[in-house]
Amino acid sequence: MPDVITLIKAKRDGARPLTDEEIRWLFAAYARGEVADEQMSALLMAIYFNGLDAAELRAWAAAMIASGERLDLTAIPRPTVDKHSTGGVGDKVSLILAPLVASCGAAVPQLSGRGLGHTGGTLDKLEAIPGWRPSLTNSEILETLGDTGAVICAAGAGLAPADRRLYALRDVTGTVESVPLIASSIMSKKIAEGTAALVLDVKTGSGAFMKDFTKARELAETMVRLGEEHHVRTRALITRMDSPLGWAVGNAVEVEEAVTALRGDGPADLMEVTFVLAEHMLALAGIDADPRAAIGTGRALRTYQEMIRAQGGDPDAPLPRARHAEQALAAPESGWISRLDALAVGTAAWRLGAGRARKEDPVSPSAGVICLAKPGEYVTEGQPVVELRADDPGRFAAAKEALAGALTVSPQPPAASPLVIELIEARQ
Repeated sequence: MPDVITLIKAKRDGARPLTDEEIRWLFAAYARGEVADEQMSALLMAIYFNGLDAAELRAWAAAMIASGERLDLTAIPRPTVDKHSTGGVGDKVSLILAPLVASCGAAVPQLSGRGLGHTGGTLDKLEAIPGWRPSLTNSEILETLGDTGAVICAAGAGLAPADRRLYALRDVTGTVESVPLIASSIMSKKIAEGTAALVLDVKTGSGAFMKDFTKARELAETMVRLGEEHHVRTRALITRMDSPLGWAVGNAVEVEEAVTALRGDGPADLMEVTFVLAEHMLALAGIDADPRAAIGTGRALRTYQEMIRAQGGDPDAPLPRARHAEQALAAPESGWISRLDALAVGTAAWRLGAGRARKEDPVSPSAGVICLAKPGEYVTEGQPVVELRADDPGRFAAAKEALAGALTVSPQPPAASPLVIELIEARQ
């Protein structure tokens, strides 16, 4: 019979890998209360420093999946495919992508989360829509998928419940930034949701969770391998997150921009990422369709409206608007913007009320930042580059502090950099 002290020491000292049996026992004992939180925290710290090998990680993720229920999507007549982003600034891609891919013939069961810190959460954004509700039962998820082809909702408490407990420990013990723990956290929920295929958007750059490209690639490769090992066709795209994606950063303002994109007028950078992800999702689903045509004919917008109505929302209702607005970040000289730091803009939006410091904090649906100019555009000296929006004007000063040093203006236009850096596929 395994014991947790032996497992902690084995990982702490790097003496040997944990066996499948030990990992299964660990999760079962933790669920029964026989392994204490402080013991699991010690093991997580040992993993943070010494990692998990491929076999350990496969067993670790499998134990997390087995800790709860799995959605059964076999009754859905369409091929199922989902997408997950590691988070960024202005990343409203899911709001466009789920109905877009569904309008092309796939079923997209998008179980999403809330924002924390400078990165926004898809559920927070959609909750800006009057009446929209994030929590659905499994039967409601299946019904909505069958009727509209797309659903964006919160993961139920029954899906990979071990992940919820482990993340809470990681959050307070400084063990969040571990590739195997991040990969198993993300993939356990995605595998448990029952999708047959998955495309991952792993962001790298100043506004990303994984700022270092090498670490981003390691995370992408690890998640692709985990997906394939659990019989989910998986690809990952590494995408650039040095500047905000699109013009809007916040909740209601991002919903508004997503609808504009579905009407065919989306910003070029936002649509570049959206269309590439859509193409890979459709390829994995085995569907030969042009996502650009789905936007052009209005099919994607109609599917979005149906999806919102199915969850109690009114897609035609006015979105919340902030009571106060103020322009900021004046160009120090005339020239081309070569840098608008995504982290600074995301932090400013957070300080305006669009984000939260703790998971239980409320967010303002109307607060946010509107980019008035982006890298590659010419500005004149003194021209404001962003507009700040908030219900409380007392928040503007802290937001402006976050933007200090966020802008670089150069005498020459910057070289164009593709947003999609690399495709990671399963090794044959």
